[in-house]
Amino acid sequence: MKKIIAVLFLFALIWSCTDKFDINDVDAGNLNVNLGDTLFIQQFPVWQGFNKPEAMIVGREPFLYVCDTENDRIVMLDISGKVVGERAVKHPVAIAQDYRLNLIVCASFDTTINLSGSEEQVTYSAVYKLDMFGAGNQIEQAEMKRLLPTSSKDFSNPERMFTGAAVFFDNSFIIGRSGPTNTSPVDPDNSILKFEQVTRNGVEKDTLVGRVPNIAYDGTGLVSANGITSLTTFNRKNTDFLITLGGENNFKTQWLTYLETMTESKYISSLYPGEADIMDVNLFGKPEGTALDESENIYVADAEKDSIYKFNSFGDLMQAFGGNTGFPDLPLDEPHDVAFFDKTLYVVDTNNDRILRFILSTELD
Repeated sequence: MKKIIAVLFLFALIWSCTDKFDINDVDAGNLNVNLGDTLFIQQFPVWQGFNKPEAMIVGREPFLYVCDTENDRIVMLDISGKVVGERAVKHPVAIAQDYRLNLIVCASFDTTINLSGSEEQVTYSAVYKLDMFGAGNQIEQAEMKRLLPTSSKDFSNPERMFTGAAVFFDNSFIIGRSGPTNTSPVDPDNSILKFEQVTRNGVEKDTLVGRVPNIAYDGTGLVSANGITSLTTFNRKNTDFLITLGGENNFKTQWLTYLETMTESKYISSLYPGEADIMDVNLFGKPEGTALDESENIYVADAEKDSIYKFNSFGDLMQAFGGNTGFPDLPLDEPHDVAFFDKTLYVVDTNNDRILRFILSTELD
């Protein structure tokens, strides 16, 4: 115990931690120390056995769900990291869970279609819903229903990708879609799609109600869907969400909030450049995932800069780590997602094929 305290004191002394630091002092390409008033302390053992995992959530049970992307499966773990189940699905890249314990998964499937008179195998991006409650939370037994693609237009465009999923308090959910075709003013690839539960003839069905309006499909500024990489909703009764963008955008992590007045209803930015560090131009390289803790602090995984950032709910940068830090064995390599539960930060360290866990030094006994 005394050794731990001594080490933490030495870290604090060496890196002169303060309550808040100047964002201009951050070299995000070489974040080899923790910054701020606390340190992130790695926990062991490291969770291994994955192949390029890209997404992770802490479920409401709670179980942990990992998109083990190149192993073509969803892995279900308990809080200790023990695997309690898995489900085969091709190339899963995003996952969410509603309040009925259903899983919403962005993945892929192969099918054979007729192209120019010959049969060819084509891979499509897809959105699935897994009925975990109906299967008694046995992921292997859960009914898996494909929600997208459904239309002939979707099937005519195999380059469309579903890249993000997030659920609101009323079990409606949004899906991030990206793609190269954005000339259509009616249905551009870069869009956010919304599903609601609609009851018809006594049967409740997930229904695509359309694109979320007034979000720029190729915008380089605020309220954009330009190359969506992830979506995260808040654990309260609103329809706010965090969005990360991989396209040409100056503000690659944004908090969007719904504005409803007598004259208009639309999403606007909750945080603005010049007022919040998270909106600093070109701060991020390619953010791939976000998470929120109980205080609505925002965690961002940046795959291009091999770094993790923590912001408070006002968008002030509080801590950051990554870059050349070894932790102590390997530096982060294209982390794609983060999750938070019970004082623990989980990091999906994609190119190192593992999940890392960190606890703030202030939480150590």
